[in-house]
Amino acid sequence: MLAGRIRTALLCAAVVAGFVTPVRAADVKHYSLGYDQPHTTAYGVGADLFAAKLAELSNGTMVIDQFPGAQLGQEPQMLQKIRTGDIDFIFSSSANAATVSPESGVLSIHYLFTSEDQLVRAIAEPRLAAALRELFESTVKDAHFLVPLTLGLRDLYGKKEIHSVADVKNLKIRVQATPTEDAMFPAYGAQTVHMPFGSVYTSLQTGVVDMAENGINVYDTNKHYEVAPVMSMTEHEANNALLWVSGKLWASLTAEQQGWVEAAATEVATKEPARAIALEHKSRAKLEKLGVTFVGDVDKSGFIAAARPLQDKIAADLGPHATKILEICRSVQ
Repeated sequence: MLAGRIRTALLCAAVVAGFVTPVRAADVKHYSLGYDQPHTTAYGVGADLFAAKLAELSNGTMVIDQFPGAQLGQEPQMLQKIRTGDIDFIFSSSANAATVSPESGVLSIHYLFTSEDQLVRAIAEPRLAAALRELFESTVKDAHFLVPLTLGLRDLYGKKEIHSVADVKNLKIRVQATPTEDAMFPAYGAQTVHMPFGSVYTSLQTGVVDMAENGINVYDTNKHYEVAPVMSMTEHEANNALLWVSGKLWASLTAEQQGWVEAAATEVATKEPARAIALEHKSRAKLEKLGVTFVGDVDKSGFIAAARPLQDKIAADLGPHATKILEICRSVQ
């Protein structure tokens, strides 16, 4: 935490020094930004982009203090705190956001995103941000959605190699707690298990679950490879996330300040996705040198055959906003 706050303070000092108009200490306001992954993940990339742009646009008067690694709580807790105004900004996964707005679970639909490149383009698509904003404005009180971001694609990992859908039959897999996940994984013959992210390492170690699933960089940064040394590249789902601002804070900002926040958020949406994918590739190269096994020849056809018929049904069951978001994501090629 200290290192992150020091980086932010130094950055803001540098930004302020570049302006002719001096900034009075009394004009500088600090705002908290919480996220549950380490700063070395793509959440840190997004946070740094947001903090730097906001400091630049505000002439150093709006300073972001980062609290990574769940210092302010796991995502479900932070989603509560953002609505009470106890945190100013947060990143949450779209899956966890489904606990407050179920239709956001549409972004967890499997094989909706067909490649890393297509995912990057989809997240930066203005129509997607607009559709998500429309969804959250109609379903979430006391928190304001800004933009989507991503941590890449999710893969399965454990002690066993997965080469086809038959290999996951009857396996206990830790998944994010959404109706989308609970529909998708049983279609492959797997059993779903819900638990906080912080419990995944021990559960893999003790055999409470056979496998988990996440992006390569998250797998690397949280050292899950120590207890689950095989990652199978199923690329079944996007690791999407959302940037939120407290409704209490948003209402207190001037129109000019709101414009700065929105512009800083746009910086995240346009630049973070490609940098997140670069982190995925960097983590894979590092882990391969450490001896982690990556199964690259996964036959995805069985997974896709089971998932595709569920896509429209899940979206329709979630609601009209979900159906609209599904179609936007599909339209980006």
